[in-house]
Amino acid sequence: MANRPMTLDLFVTLDIIDDDVSAVVDAYLADPSSRSVEFGEGYRINPAAAVASHPFARTLMNQPWADAGLRRAAVRAAILLAEPDRI
Repeated sequence: MANRPMTLDLFVTLDIIDDDVSAVVDAYLADPSSRSVEFGEGYRINPAAAVASHPFARTLMNQPWADAGLRRAAVRAAILLAEPDRI
């Protein structure tokens, strides 16, 4: 069984654009318990699981010194490295 593509891989095929990833990041930052967010042309991702599985993002989100920009960048990195589902 082949691995699913990471979100980052979907940029190459133009299945998603930067605005799609930004929308997922916005959804997570608005509600960190978000469990399913649809984005792009037929993809779905669990941003909470993506952040939880990314060691840097998971750690950073609990740091009081981390500003909004740094938190956003960490969540974005976690989303880009996650494997979304095709719907």
